[in-house]
Amino acid sequence: MPKKSVQPDSQLLQRQGSFSSNKHTHTVKRTVTKGVPQGSCCGPGFWNIMYDALLNLKFSSHTKVIAFGDDLALLTKGKTPSEAEAFANSDLAKIEKWAKDNKMQFNESKSKAMLITRKRNTESINIYINNRRLEIVK
Repeated sequence: MPKKSVQPDSQLLQRQGSFSSNKHTHTVKRTVTKGVPQGSCCGPGFWNIMYDALLNLKFSSHTKVIAFGDDLALLTKGKTPSEAEAFANSDLAKIEKWAKDNKMQFNESKSKAMLITRKRNTESINIYINNRRLEIVK
Protein backbone atom coordinates (compact mmCIF):
# COMPACT_ATOMS: atom_id res chain seq x y z
CA MET A 1 0.00 0.00 0.00
CA PRO A 2 1.54 3.40 -0.94
CA LYS A 3 2.22 5.93 1.81
CA LYS A 4 -0.08 8.89 2.03
CA SER A 5 1.51 12.28 1.81
CA VAL A 6 0.42 14.36 4.77
CA GLN A 7 0.05 18.02 3.94
CA PRO A 8 -0.03 20.63 6.71
CA ASP A 9 -3.35 22.32 7.25
CA SER A 10 -3.49 25.36 4.99
CA GLN A 11 -4.57 27.47 7.98
CA LEU A 12 -1.14 26.91 9.54
CA LEU A 13 0.66 28.02 6.39
CA GLN A 14 0.95 31.51 4.95
CA ARG A 15 -0.08 33.19 8.21
CA GLN A 16 0.78 36.79 8.93
CA GLY A 17 1.07 38.73 12.14
CA SER A 18 0.59 42.48 12.14
CA PHE A 19 1.50 45.29 14.50
CA SER A 20 0.29 48.87 14.54
CA SER A 21 0.44 51.56 17.17
CA ASN A 22 -1.39 54.76 17.92
CA LYS A 23 1.81 56.77 17.37
CA HIS A 24 2.40 55.54 13.82
CA THR A 25 0.06 55.47 10.88
CA HIS A 26 1.45 52.36 9.24
CA THR A 27 1.11 48.67 10.06
CA VAL A 28 4.02 46.23 10.03
CA LYS A 29 3.23 42.71 8.77
CA ARG A 30 5.45 39.65 9.02
CA THR A 31 5.03 36.04 7.99
CA VAL A 32 4.50 33.76 11.01
CA THR A 33 6.48 30.54 10.77
CA LYS A 34 6.19 29.15 14.30
CA GLY A 35 3.49 28.43 16.83
CA VAL A 36 -0.21 27.99 16.40
CA PRO A 37 -2.82 30.66 15.78
CA GLN A 38 -4.04 32.57 18.84
CA GLY A 39 -7.22 30.94 20.11
CA SER A 40 -6.67 27.68 18.22
CA CYS A 41 -8.17 24.55 19.73
CA CYS A 42 -4.87 22.62 19.48
CA GLY A 43 -2.63 25.41 20.87
CA PRO A 44 -3.10 24.54 24.56
CA GLY A 45 -2.46 20.85 23.88
CA PHE A 46 0.77 21.58 22.02
CA TRP A 47 1.84 23.92 24.82
CA ASN A 48 1.13 21.24 27.45
CA ILE A 49 3.27 18.74 25.55
CA MET A 50 6.16 21.21 25.45
CA TYR A 51 5.72 22.38 29.05
CA ASP A 52 5.66 18.83 30.39
CA ALA A 53 9.34 18.42 29.49
CA LEU A 54 10.18 21.75 31.13
CA LEU A 55 8.35 20.88 34.33
CA ASN A 56 10.25 17.58 34.52
CA LEU A 57 13.72 19.19 34.48
CA LYS A 58 15.93 18.38 37.49
CA PHE A 59 15.64 21.55 39.56
CA SER A 60 17.43 22.06 42.88
CA SER A 61 15.64 20.84 45.99
CA HIS A 62 15.20 24.51 46.94
CA THR A 63 13.06 25.26 43.88
CA LYS A 64 9.47 24.51 42.95
CA VAL A 65 8.14 25.29 39.48
CA ILE A 66 4.46 26.01 38.91
CA ALA A 67 2.83 26.44 35.50
CA PHE A 68 -0.54 28.02 34.82
CA GLY A 69 -1.64 28.46 31.23
CA ASP A 70 1.42 29.83 29.48
CA ASP A 71 2.87 31.39 32.64
CA LEU A 72 5.60 29.91 34.79
CA ALA A 73 6.47 30.67 38.41
CA LEU A 74 9.82 29.64 39.87
CA LEU A 75 9.71 29.59 43.68
CA THR A 76 13.14 29.34 45.28
CA LYS A 77 14.02 29.39 48.97
CA GLY A 78 17.31 29.92 50.73
CA LYS A 79 18.68 30.66 54.18
CA THR A 80 19.80 34.07 52.93
CA PRO A 81 18.73 36.24 49.98
CA SER A 82 22.08 35.59 48.28
CA GLU A 83 21.63 31.82 48.65
CA ALA A 84 18.12 32.01 47.15
CA GLU A 85 19.53 34.19 44.36
CA ALA A 86 22.18 31.57 43.55
CA PHE A 87 19.64 28.71 43.45
CA ALA A 88 17.22 30.76 41.33
CA ASN A 89 19.89 31.75 38.81
CA SER A 90 21.12 28.15 38.57
CA ASP A 91 17.62 26.83 37.91
CA LEU A 92 16.81 29.65 35.48
CA ALA A 93 19.94 28.65 33.52
CA LYS A 94 18.41 25.16 33.17
CA ILE A 95 15.20 26.71 31.87
CA GLU A 96 17.15 28.87 29.41
CA LYS A 97 19.00 25.80 28.10
CA TRP A 98 15.72 23.91 27.73
CA ALA A 99 14.22 26.85 25.84
CA LYS A 100 17.24 27.12 23.53
CA ASP A 101 17.21 23.36 22.87
CA ASN A 102 13.51 23.64 21.96
CA LYS A 103 13.93 26.79 19.85
CA MET A 104 11.98 28.87 22.33
CA GLN A 105 12.78 31.96 24.35
CA PHE A 106 11.21 33.49 27.43
CA ASN A 107 10.56 37.21 27.33
CA GLU A 108 12.70 38.72 30.08
CA SER A 109 10.86 42.06 29.84
CA LYS A 110 7.66 40.29 30.97
CA SER A 111 9.48 38.37 33.70
CA LYS A 112 9.79 39.72 37.25
CA ALA A 113 11.51 38.68 40.47
CA MET A 114 10.26 39.16 44.01
CA LEU A 115 12.13 38.69 47.27
CA ILE A 116 9.92 37.66 50.17
CA THR A 117 11.61 37.87 53.56
CA ARG A 118 10.84 38.70 57.19
CA LYS A 119 13.81 41.06 57.38
CA ARG A 120 13.06 44.74 56.89
CA ASN A 121 16.33 45.82 55.30
CA THR A 122 17.79 43.36 52.85
CA GLU A 123 20.28 43.66 50.07
CA SER A 124 19.06 43.69 46.49
CA ILE A 125 18.98 40.42 44.59
CA ASN A 126 20.13 39.91 41.02
CA ILE A 127 18.11 37.36 39.07
CA TYR A 128 18.87 36.85 35.37
CA ILE A 129 17.24 35.32 32.33
CA ASN A 130 18.66 35.63 28.81
CA ASN A 131 21.63 37.45 30.41
CA ARG A 132 19.35 40.28 31.52
CA ARG A 133 18.60 41.24 35.08
CA LEU A 134 14.94 40.87 35.97
CA GLU A 135 12.99 43.76 37.39
CA ILE A 136 12.56 43.35 41.16
CA VAL A 137 8.99 43.98 42.31
CA LYS A 138 7.45 44.25 45.79
